Order: sequence, then structure tokens, then C-alpha cells
Amino acid sequence: MAVYSSLFQIKTDGFSDIKDITPKVENAIGKSNISNGIAVVFVPGSTAGITTIEYEPGVVEDLKKAIERLTPQNIHYDHDARWGDGNGFSHVRASLLGPSLSVPIINSDLQLGAWQQIVLIDFDNRPRTREVCVQILGE
Repeated sequence: MAVYSSLFQIKTDGFSDIKDITPKVENAIGKSNISNGIAVVFVPGSTAGITTIEYEPGVVEDLKKAIERLTPQNIHYDHDARWGDGNGFSHVRASLLGPSLSVPIINSDLQLGAWQQIVLIDFDNRPRTREVCVQILGE
């Protein structure tokens, strides 16, 4: 069993900015020399999340609208009252989505569907540079 860890950064615009990070995860797999195992993708912080989606403009916009309906930005959040930073909505959104994703690797390929990409969603209320950790376990 081998373990390979990789970090990369990605700039975001906040406000549910969705970035396709699949190529960066695939790059880490290529460098890992692990052909069968699992890739764990994790974003540190409490205002961003990781998931999969068909990364095309229509679905990206549909997801942003669904997130807004589920956790509206323009309602009261106790976090905002306490800290005054106006990003209570982003903390709730991130906790609902989650900070990580596990994807199997077989013969050095991520086992994603034909129209499935790994994305980072930055929910914060300002641009950020996010660090993403990819840890690959296998043989």
C-alpha cells in the first residue's frame, strides 16, 4: 500500500463560484505512480466544498440556483450577527455539501462517469485562493 499526497491552489470569485478541478486531480494521480486505489480530494476551510457535476454552463447555473433556493444569501444568519462578516450563508452551504470526495482509481483512471467532473465550489462572499489536498492511496 502506498500513499501519495499533493496540494494545489485555485483562485475563485466566491458566491458559489464553481471550478472544474478534475485535470488537477488526474495530474496528481499521474505523479503518484499508483494505478489502483482511491483518490480523496479535500478542501480545508468552512466556506467551500467538493462534489461532482456535469461541468457545462446549464448545469452549473442550475446548481447555483438550487443552492440559492436551499440556503438563500439574503436571510438572517446568526453567524453574521456575531461576526459581522456577512458570510453565514457560505458556512451553511459548505456544511451541507461537505469538504471532500472519494473516487476510485482503476488502471490509473479516475472512475468518473462520461459527463462527471470533480468541482470545487467556493461559497464565501469574496474572492479566495483555495488550497486543495489530493491524497491517493493504493498500489
